[in-house]
Amino acid sequence: MTTPNTTLRAVRISMMLSQDDFAAALREAGEQAGYELEASKRLVQRWESGAISVPSPRYARALEAVTGMPIDSLGFASPAMARVAEDGAGGHDVHPSPEGVAPPNAAASPKINPRANYSGVWLSKYEYFSSGRNSSFVGLHYVVVLQHGNRLTVRSLPEASSNPNSPLTMDLTVDGGVVTGTWVEQTATDGYYRGARYHGAIQMLIEPTGRRMAGKWVGFGKDFDMNTGPWELRLEDSSTNQKTIAKYSRRPE
Repeated sequence: MTTPNTTLRAVRISMMLSQDDFAAALREAGEQAGYELEASKRLVQRWESGAISVPSPRYARALEAVTGMPIDSLGFASPAMARVAEDGAGGHDVHPSPEGVAPPNAAASPKINPRANYSGVWLSKYEYFSSGRNSSFVGLHYVVVLQHGNRLTVRSLPEASSNPNSPLTMDLTVDGGVVTGTWVEQTATDGYYRGARYHGAIQMLIEPTGRRMAGKWVGFGKDFDMNTGPWELRLEDSSTNQKTIAKYSRRPE
C-alpha cells in the first residue's frame, strides 16, 4: 500500500493553489531555470497519492522554487532514494516498495479510532516568554490540518499569523487521545527575531469533542536553555476546500 503525501498536499492547499495551478507554477519554474517540465495535474495527483514517492531532480528543484521549501520538507521519501533517482536507476521517478514488502526500519503505526478525523482549519495558539523583552507573548496561526491514518500534517495559511510572515509547520502522530510530534516556525526577517528558525517537540491531549487539543511545547533558547509553554489547537472549520482556505488566509483576531 502507498502512503499519501499529505505534507505536499497541505503545502499546496496553504498556497491556495489547485492541482492545475500548482502544475502550471512548476512548468513556469522550469522555464525560468532553462528547461521544460511536463508537469500536469495528473503528476501532482500521483505525488500526493504516494504513487510516486520521489520526484526526479529537475522536478525536485522546481518544487523547491515554487514552495520555497527544501525537498526533504515536502513529504517525499528519503534523500538516499532521491540520489538513486538522480543516478538514473529510477527513470522518471522512484516508486514505493512492492506490495507486501516493508521499507527499511518500517514501524507499526498505533491504532486509532477510524471514525476520528481531524482534518480541517484550526486556530493554533501558543505562549512563550521573551527574555530580551522580559515579557510573555502569544503566537496565533490559522493552520490547515490533513490526516492520513494516525499522522497529522499541519501547515499555516498565507498571511494567517499574528506575527506576519512567520510560517508554522507541525508533524504529529495520534495515539488514542494523545498527539505527539514536532513543530517548526520560521520567523519574519523584518521581525524581532530577524528570521531565526525555531523548532522543538510538542505533546497535546485531545478533548472528547475532538474540537480542541491542548498541551505543552518544548524548545531551546538562545542561551542553550530549554523553554516550554502551553499550546492548543481549536477547530474552526472541518472543511479544507478553497473557499474555506481563502476565508482563513488572514491574520487571526
